[in-house]
Amino acid sequence: MVKHQPLQVYERQLCLSCLTGIYGCRWKRYQRSHDDTTKVINLKWSILLFLYNRSGEWSDGTVPILAATAAGFTYIAFLMILALCHAAVGQQLNLHWLHKIGVTAALLTTIISVISVTQMWGEEWDVVWISLQATGPFLHIGALAAVTALAWLMAGQVARAEKTRFQLMVLLVYLSVLLTLYFIPLSITSPCIMERGSLKAAPTIIGHHGAPMLAPENSLLSFNRALQRNVSGLEADVTISLDGVPFLMRDRTLRRTTNVRRVFPERQYDDASLFNWTDLSSLNAGQWFLKDDPFWTVQYMSMSERWSVGNQTVCSLEQMLKLAARSKSSALFTLRRPPPNHPHHHDWVNLTLDTVLRAGIPQWQVMWTVDSNREMVRKAAPGLQQTSVQKLPLDTLHHKGISRVLLRYNQASAQDIRLYNENNISLTLHSVNKPWLYSLLWCSGVPSVSSEAPQVLRKVHYPLWLMSPDEYCLIWISTDLISFAVVLGIFIFQKWRMSGMHSYNPEQIMLSAAVRRASRDVNIMKEKLIFSGKSHQTTSFWRFLYRMLKCYM
Repeated sequence: MVKHQPLQVYERQLCLSCLTGIYGCRWKRYQRSHDDTTKVINLKWSILLFLYNRSGEWSDGTVPILAATAAGFTYIAFLMILALCHAAVGQQLNLHWLHKIGVTAALLTTIISVISVTQMWGEEWDVVWISLQATGPFLHIGALAAVTALAWLMAGQVARAEKTRFQLMVLLVYLSVLLTLYFIPLSITSPCIMERGSLKAAPTIIGHHGAPMLAPENSLLSFNRALQRNVSGLEADVTISLDGVPFLMRDRTLRRTTNVRRVFPERQYDDASLFNWTDLSSLNAGQWFLKDDPFWTVQYMSMSERWSVGNQTVCSLEQMLKLAARSKSSALFTLRRPPPNHPHHHDWVNLTLDTVLRAGIPQWQVMWTVDSNREMVRKAAPGLQQTSVQKLPLDTLHHKGISRVLLRYNQASAQDIRLYNENNISLTLHSVNKPWLYSLLWCSGVPSVSSEAPQVLRKVHYPLWLMSPDEYCLIWISTDLISFAVVLGIFIFQKWRMSGMHSYNPEQIMLSAAVRRASRDVNIMKEKLIFSGKSHQTTSFWRFLYRMLKCYM
């Protein structure tokens, strides 16, 4: 009675050695086998690989979070690619323990990062849904191409499987995912899927803090840079000084954008409104920009430009309004009420209104956003454009005489935009800094946006993509048909290729391997034969050689 061990064929394969070495730290020659054990997948680590997520928002304080998350994502994506390559060549997925520790550390880092970012910028998660509207059709095509490519791996697993239950399970899971992708365009909606004739004019751009990527925010130089980019208006944040002068300041304190730590070190943590205008005028509001270089633009400045940036001072509201009047641009500002111990805690609205009227700017160019004492302001300056920074019902807006609404880009839905346009309410969405978001809002019919990157948006002369519903339907159906044909062909070819493998005996497999690779330098390990009876050893050996020669002839 002859007992056969599974035949082992060893080849000089550098790529395979690298795959198994990097993934599982197995650098020796690895056994390629087609038995059922090759289909065993480490499900725990596969699930961990696919559950990995990224997060983050650009800010100086999030650089460590971004760096750690990006490094972890790159590492896990690399392991995912190695895992797919292993499965494609029929190798077991034995992840090395060091990689398991690395994956766990990356996932823990990501979870901590998500929690931290959510606490600081929870509202930023809305950008995920908005970005899907901008990229949905292309993500569908990319996902369908990836799942179609996986058909080779799935078909190989089904063809090599000996258990019908396993074959059915793999087929059901794969076909469920594939059919879901085939019909998911029914739920994809995007404003950019529209007739080209329905596209409205491009949204006008308001410079939020001027052009803060090119010059210090809320400075006269920043506003001038924004006007050079043909913005339609200027936007700023206003605070009342101790002696009643409205000035431009975004933060509660002066530490970030001025040299208050050097000039008034004992007052550096005081509220900005507790400084008088004389002290504010003595502060430098430009050196921080050259030192921190928040947008990596300083290196492209000439020496004269750096000198101008470094000599900026705190800008008053009156200075900004006069600049807007000379350039015939609109002026939009949000006003922060002074703290209770401030001498102008109660008359802050009157002080700001007097400043607006004294600046000489036409009232129709000013967007008034302060909701306190709005009726009094309407009587004193009826020409101001009453603007709401809250999402209010249309009846309330008309009752208060409000003709403009200023909202964050994620606070207005497509239905809201349509209703505002139909009722002659001008909508402005702020914090729009990316071309893809600007294009999406353009297709949605938004009349104006407020941006910290006007120099970037001015380069967008047409939506990044725009297609009619008929064109999208044609692309959708064509992609599905091509994918179905490719998947069907792959399954048929894999079934044909693997159909006779399970019926081969060890001698035939060995002989087939030798014939297929006769032109290559292949070292074949001879099959080890273990005989239960020593008396039949010679006879069995010659019988084995005779069978080999007979098959070869």
